Amino acid sequence: MELVIAAIIGILLGATVVFLIKRIQDNNKKKSARIEAERIINKANSESARLKKDAETKSKDFESRARKNVEADIHKQKSTLKNKELQLERRLKEVDDQFKAKMDENDRHLNVLKDREEKIAISEHRIKELEKKGESHIGELKLKLESVAGMTQDEAKRQLLSAIEDEAKQEASKRITQIEDEAQKESEKRAKRILATALSRFASEYTSERTVSVLALSNDEMKGKIIGREGRNIRTLEAHCGVDLIVDDTPEAVVISGFDPVRRELARRTIEKLMEDGRVHPARIEEVVEKQRAELMKAIKEEGERHVMELGVANIHPELVKIIGGLKYRSFQGQNALNQSLEVAQIAGLLAGELGLSVKLARRGGLLHNIGKAIDHTAEGSYSFVGAETAKKYGESEDICHAIRAHDEDEKPHSLLAWIVHAAFILSTSRPGARRPQIDSFVHRLEDLESIGNSFDGVLKTLALQAGRDIRVLVESSKVTDDQAVMLSRDVARKIEREVPQAGNVKVTVVRETRSVEHAR
Repeated sequence: MELVIAAIIGILLGATVVFLIKRIQDNNKKKSARIEAERIINKANSESARLKKDAETKSKDFESRARKNVEADIHKQKSTLKNKELQLERRLKEVDDQFKAKMDENDRHLNVLKDREEKIAISEHRIKELEKKGESHIGELKLKLESVAGMTQDEAKRQLLSAIEDEAKQEASKRITQIEDEAQKESEKRAKRILATALSRFASEYTSERTVSVLALSNDEMKGKIIGREGRNIRTLEAHCGVDLIVDDTPEAVVISGFDPVRRELARRTIEKLMEDGRVHPARIEEVVEKQRAELMKAIKEEGERHVMELGVANIHPELVKIIGGLKYRSFQGQNALNQSLEVAQIAGLLAGELGLSVKLARRGGLLHNIGKAIDHTAEGSYSFVGAETAKKYGESEDICHAIRAHDEDEKPHSLLAWIVHAAFILSTSRPGARRPQIDSFVHRLEDLESIGNSFDGVLKTLALQAGRDIRVLVESSKVTDDQAVMLSRDVARKIEREVPQAGNVKVTVVRETRSVEHAR
């Protein structure tokens, strides 16, 4: 126990000694640190005093230099300003001299203008005096002229105007005649140009309407069969039928395109037969095309023979019979070529019967007049001449060939048969509704022509004759004179040209009639 207490006391004494030593060391460190701090502060104070003194010295030097620079700049600016003032004074002196010169020149011009004004005033006074004298002199001359001529001034004016009007009318009449002659000379050339322009505008519409056929399919699966693997079926069809097949997004339909309607019909029949059979491959296509071509040629020949027998026309070459049957698949201005040929043949036969000529010969000419439209397009020339050459090739007489060439005035008719066929052709094609214009548009056209005539003053009634090619305007004789009737016909014609340009060549006739009626009792 004593050892423990002794150890504890030893430890406490050791700790106390260590604590005292540590404190003495700390005090020594603090004292040395305080001495070092005082040394650093003294050094800093001396350094700041030195820097302050240097700064004051430098600021004094800078101030002196800046003052010198500013004084030099001020001196320079003063000298520049003085030079500017001298230049300005010289310029002001020059401007004053120029102003004085201009003022002297203006004074001289003003003096000249005053002299001219005085002279002008004198001249105006003299002119007024001369005008008064001239007016009095002209009045005296008018009185003398009226006394010599025996008429007043107004009567002389009216007579002069009447003479001038008569002369102007004569000149206008001569000029109108000259213009009409020139127009007649230029009409054929201009008509050809207009027709060529119209053909170019109508070409796209005609091509889209008259060179395609649409074939309905039972389902869209048939399109794949028609096309075939890698397109071999459609290429075979196009090569053997001579047409273009258009298989697009249109549901259940194929478009057959080609200029030859017989080839389009062959393609249509071939595709319909293939759809019925269901087997579509190149070998089968060739077989069906040949079979359908034979059947189509047979049907065309039978069609021609049937109509030849109906008309009672005998001894026609078999090739011409085929051509006649082929007209079934041709059209012109919306009219089927075969039906139009049959109609012309019937009308020609009726006309020949009335005139006591051969009915069969007239029907023959009417039936064959249109065959040029069924000839292959490789033949050159007008369809009338192509048809006549074909008829001559197959043994037709010169009268028939001449009637074919002259039916549309491609050649001047010089035989009774040609005139009959020509008249029958005109009767067939000119009746309302025969061609593209329908009866409604025809009636509206006649109404428009009559309303134009009725729109003028003094018109009693307007009649449209000969399918609108001849207009008769009946006028009141008490309101419209003979001279006014001439001008009225021209006014009506000009208005028709402006408002109904599609009317074509229209003859306008103004009818003025004077009637005197008295009853005997």
